[in-house]
Amino acid sequence: MGALRNWRDYRSFQRLPPSAKSIVFYSESGQDWHHFAPVIDQLTSRFARSLCYVSSDPEDPGLSTDDPSVYAFCIGNGVTRTTFFQFLKTDVMVMTMIDLHNLQLKRSINPVHYVYIFHSLISTHMADFESSYDHYDTILCAGPHQLREIRRREDMQNLAPKNLVPHGHHRIEQLMEERNARPPHEPADPPHILLAPSWGENTILHTCGDRVVGVLLDSGLAVTLRPHWQSQESAPGVIRELVSKYGSHEHFRFESRMSDNDSLFASDVMVTDWSGAAMDYALGLEKPVVFIDLPPKSRNNSWQSLGIEPLEISIRPKIGRILGTHELERMPDTIRSLLAEPDAFSRQISRLRSECVYNLGHSASAAAETIVALADRSRTGAGPAS
Repeated sequence: MGALRNWRDYRSFQRLPPSAKSIVFYSESGQDWHHFAPVIDQLTSRFARSLCYVSSDPEDPGLSTDDPSVYAFCIGNGVTRTTFFQFLKTDVMVMTMIDLHNLQLKRSINPVHYVYIFHSLISTHMADFESSYDHYDTILCAGPHQLREIRRREDMQNLAPKNLVPHGHHRIEQLMEERNARPPHEPADPPHILLAPSWGENTILHTCGDRVVGVLLDSGLAVTLRPHWQSQESAPGVIRELVSKYGSHEHFRFESRMSDNDSLFASDVMVTDWSGAAMDYALGLEKPVVFIDLPPKSRNNSWQSLGIEPLEISIRPKIGRILGTHELERMPDTIRSLLAEPDAFSRQISRLRSECVYNLGHSASAAAETIVALADRSRTGAGPAS
């Protein structure tokens, strides 16, 4: 039934008039909706544009939006999606999916202007493949570091310059707004630790998760385990073992839904490895992070050739502390020291946030303005912006 629905939705998309699908958003999973929703709201309300929201995830909340200006379709992950990409006819396609044209999903045989929106503040040249962003036409950069990195690669590889736009990062804005709307956070007793590992073989869950949880609970701290959604798909057994061992402890909690924000606001400190969520947590909520110093997530073996230190490396000592796996017993004391001077930490984060993030409070407007301009240029025959 899923394949039948995907094909039926694709045919319905094909039958729409060109004006209704001048702008198309493609979502790999429901997680993308959080990044797209504010931009789509700007496009449909401020600019009165109709658009299409196409997802591979049948549970994507964007598929059930009640906005009459949004035409929603589910195309799955199989042959329907491949066909959709290959023959797409639209003016502007907006995605958070990296590696366009490098892997299975190619640019359309028709002229389409591809726009990439970052879903994280992490740098472009270490965690991802070196060519992950090469085939986009416009990239909406979350911060100045991403713009510098992409330009440096273009210069080094003699690539055609892309349209790089200062955009921002809605997730940080969202956390700041919700934080300001809540009563001032008071440290919990005992302090509440949010354990939020990244995904992959060299992360906390696979290397030292049991020890980390044990040390924290044995020291009297409260722990919420919030694994990455990809870990829940790729390593459910590892998670089950931890939950089985510690689930009955009065100060242990497991959170399976990353869309829930309660643990972010209830916690006092995050413990992670290389998760991009650490920057959202520190810059959005002004709370410190303890980094377990595991091997960095890297799919680009030549990232150092760019000559730019990735933000996820340089920012770590500025938003918390770094502990080696041989120093895990120091975690409780490190956490308590981080919580000792909240005002000084907040002042430092405020300065850092203004340096690292574009258009604070206005990222959705910046993105919508760019997308509208690109769509209008295409429809009037002026060609894409450069």
